[in-house]
Amino acid sequence: MSPEAWVRLGAALMGLDVALGAFAAHGLKGRLSAEMLQVFETGARYQAYHALALVAVGLIAARWPSRGVENAGWCFLAGVVLFSGSLYALALTGARRLGLVTPVGGLLFLAGWALLAFARLRA
Repeated sequence: MSPEAWVRLGAALMGLDVALGAFAAHGLKGRLSAEMLQVFETGARYQAYHALALVAVGLIAARWPSRGVENAGWCFLAGVVLFSGSLYALALTGARRLGLVTPVGGLLFLAGWALLAFARLRA
């Protein structure tokens, strides 16, 4: 993916995060338990962190392109889908089994950061 595409994707995920945060604050309060609202907000918080990470991937890739930087971006993106997505689904449906996917997303976040660090060390 091009560096510009990573920046656009990160910005889009951040915009979606703002919308989801507003939805949680205004549309879900009173409809979800405090615990499930916290679960939803955790998903949104980690989506925001990793949306910014995708912007960083694009900026880093523009200056120092490498396979490691690219792979870090894919890990961050998959991590958002699995980690944040599973937490959103868990909060909205109450299906606890969805929480089984969350750690896989967390591992992808960790892998993305490790890849990004390693890519910069090798440069």
